[in-house]
Amino acid sequence: MVGIYSYGVYIPRFRIKIPEIARVWGANADDITKGLGVFEKSVPDMDEDTATIAVEASRAAMRRRKIDPAKIGAIYVGSESHPYAVKPTACTVGEAIGATPYMTAADYEFACKAGTAAIQTCMGLVKSGMVTFGMAVGADVAQGAPGDALEYTAAAGGAAFVLGENDPIAVINHTCSFTTDTPDFWRREGQNFPRHGGRFTGDPGYFKHVQGAARLMLEQMGKEPSDYDYAVFHQPNAKFPQRVAKMLGFTGEQIKPGLVVPRLGNTYSGASMVGLAATLDIAEPGDRIFVTSFGSGAGSDAFDIEVTDAIASDSFDRDCAPSVEKLLANPTYVDYALYAKHKGKIVMQR
Repeated sequence: MVGIYSYGVYIPRFRIKIPEIARVWGANADDITKGLGVFEKSVPDMDEDTATIAVEASRAAMRRRKIDPAKIGAIYVGSESHPYAVKPTACTVGEAIGATPYMTAADYEFACKAGTAAIQTCMGLVKSGMVTFGMAVGADVAQGAPGDALEYTAAAGGAAFVLGENDPIAVINHTCSFTTDTPDFWRREGQNFPRHGGRFTGDPGYFKHVQGAARLMLEQMGKEPSDYDYAVFHQPNAKFPQRVAKMLGFTGEQIKPGLVVPRLGNTYSGASMVGLAATLDIAEPGDRIFVTSFGSGAGSDAFDIEVTDAIASDSFDRDCAPSVEKLLANPTYVDYALYAKHKGKIVMQR
């Protein structure tokens, strides 16, 4: 069975508190934090972008388990903030981990679910026998225009998953998708910041698609929410995943380990994948994990994942790379001026 062979995460150490953003724009911080359920978000360092985040997450995955880089035959990086419009991030990742030149590589875009689409592609390549291992990355330095609602949550971070067949730490029993042409969020070529359809973002955007993919998965697997130990849903804020979990019949305890957005913000393509990684950080053999991503435009990918004995074996060492909790701990806080400088919203004129 194809499954997760290893995984890694990278989150920048810098943070900005949501009240600091609200202070600059004269907004009510209490209303914003209460409405979003987000209290702070990650900020990239001056020399960090999607490529560096993807590389660090991939290196973390390689440290946790002995993998011959030459056997990674596919690398796909999902993001909506690739540093180049024409120049793949995936090639940079491959070079950094020593997987080049005998590999297939490409960059994916599907708003916040490009990373899970990359997982599905790697699953197919591994299962077909075309590659031994595939690496799927979801990473973003998320954009939000100054003063826009997105600015309160758009964060930086990412996760990398190595997919393989031989003794995975977690088997992916099944995956399915739900996709429509729903333009709830977009960014045209040449624009620095995305725009959103306001009231359409929740429904028919997020809730229709997450429920569509999740209910299809439960139906195809013949399972109930109570059959799973954990659940992870795309987390653009803390309210949406909690609400959709309740609508589907999952409990707060099931989603709690993977709900990292209150301290991290929305890492776009990395959001559901970082949530899955946080869950794997504490998972034990036999645990069942339900995952549903979401990407505006719009679509959702659902996964039924079962943790194996390999996660507790000598061949896999979670401690060789920092956990999500460790990456979230001991942040360095910045004010809005430094945040704007880090994000390139203000630049020095030469």
